[in-house]
Amino acid sequence: MTKILLVEDNEENRDMLSRRLTRRGYEVVIALDGGQAVAMAQSEIPDLILMDMDLPVLNGWEATQQLKAAPATRAIPIIALTAHAMVGDREKALEAGCDDYDTKPIEFPRLLGKIEAFLGKGTT
Repeated sequence: MTKILLVEDNEENRDMLSRRLTRRGYEVVIALDGGQAVAMAQSEIPDLILMDMDLPVLNGWEATQQLKAAPATRAIPIIALTAHAMVGDREKALEAGCDDYDTKPIEFPRLLGKIEAFLGKGTT
């Protein structure tokens, strides 16, 4: 089963995304902050990470940089999830090491298309 690490501190967003991804056949593991995200990515080795960028403890920018610097997690695709939709935010996410970027509120079909593109799956 394909494993996605969902890093999200907002309970409503976390519940909605994890339920919808689980219904699509993904195994979802959850981290509530950037520190947990780094630890869980190293222990779980997910197939993809959905990274909220505005997190407690260690923000998503820093967590992404740590994950992309570590040999064990460097190749895991990371999609930034952020309410920051300002000019330059997409570039900032990509510079931090994210492989793609999506804005909140989440438009699930669009996000699912990005996830499936990284994982090499067609839409179901």
